[in-house]
Amino acid sequence: MKYIINTLGCKVNQYETQAMETVLKAHGHTPALEGEKADAVIVNTCAVTAESGRKSRQLIRRLRDENPDALVAVCGCYSQIDPKEAEELGAKVIFGAADRMKFVEAIEKAAATGEGEENIDEPFKRRVLEKLPAGAVAGRTRAMLKIQDGCVNFCTYCIIPYTRGRLRSLPMDEAVKETERIRDEGYKELVLTGIEVASYGVDLPGKPDLADVICAVAQVSGDMRIRLGSLEPTVITEDFCRKIAATGKLCRHFHLSLQSGCDRTLKNMNRKYDRAGFYNAVELLRKHFPGCALTCDLITGFPGETDEDQKETLEFIERCGFSQMHIFPYSRRPGTPADKMPNQCSNAVKSARSHEAQQVANKMHEEFLKAGVGQVLPVLFETPEGEGYTGHSDTYVMVWAKGENLRGRILNVLIKAVDGDRLLGEIV
Repeated sequence: MKYIINTLGCKVNQYETQAMETVLKAHGHTPALEGEKADAVIVNTCAVTAESGRKSRQLIRRLRDENPDALVAVCGCYSQIDPKEAEELGAKVIFGAADRMKFVEAIEKAAATGEGEENIDEPFKRRVLEKLPAGAVAGRTRAMLKIQDGCVNFCTYCIIPYTRGRLRSLPMDEAVKETERIRDEGYKELVLTGIEVASYGVDLPGKPDLADVICAVAQVSGDMRIRLGSLEPTVITEDFCRKIAATGKLCRHFHLSLQSGCDRTLKNMNRKYDRAGFYNAVELLRKHFPGCALTCDLITGFPGETDEDQKETLEFIERCGFSQMHIFPYSRRPGTPADKMPNQCSNAVKSARSHEAQQVANKMHEEFLKAGVGQVLPVLFETPEGEGYTGHSDTYVMVWAKGENLRGRILNVLIKAVDGDRLLGEIV
């Protein structure tokens, strides 16, 4: 069977898609080449915002129309909350945000027999983290390991608790075994990911925390470096930073969920911190990881947000000095409390505020890149380009350097110049 598989949304979705593709390839199925018609099109969807749902529908339609004879299979958060709509789009195999391995089995069965399947479970009845093959598709240098799923924060703008369900964690001994396997396969970077990794371990015996699993994984990671997925600022304490810094394995890049720089808006979002708490996390990370890159998510135009709130946010993000930001105009998501809140901002206001924030973000990004000139950064080289290779520094900046056969190697690079959105350097 020749297949096309596409992913929308978060790193957890990316990880789960890689796991499904690993199984498909192990069973003898092959990805369709560019321009080649597929026997099956598979879409792992997202529904974190209404816009994400629209993009999921758009992608399903496009792949269906480009491959009119193909089996259409859909999974993920979008189909979890609206399986009927997925069926109307032509999907024959429809799963939600769980049972990825059963989803692959259903695809294989449908391709062989023509018999479709719909399997949408009750998210809050999930008790155990599904075991998926860790790693990445063949040839990559970076592997992802999902150590946690589910979220019970119930932020007012977010549908994810209703699609991913309660908190489930990967037992520490299994995380260690998977890390050893990934190490032995030759990967050089391991990304620990989850829907809400700050809550790791609350469901496990003895209640180990995120620092515990990071330290356990680091002990067996060999020459792999470790990168963390998105973090809630509430997990970042002096003790947490001290423990993970002592491993000597952590990449100096931390993605923090900010969402707003205004205390009133944070409260309306039902976030579990305020500006002071967030900035304390920023200072702790910079204390224990000098020169680290801090990135974040920001939502603009949340219901009830005023011009003064926007001003507070702009001042706060500049004070934090992020190296890069992901900025989103607020997108109404039916089924969430924020969708019913009064004083919804117009699209024009949301767009204008997003543009304002992006201008500040661009300035901070340029400053961060310029500050890299003259530094020596460890770079994991990944992709050949011209007479050299590009790869990511430990601060998650794209770097190019001249050289041969660099793929999969972590080398120190003296940064010489800024080239647009990346850095140029020489191997030292």
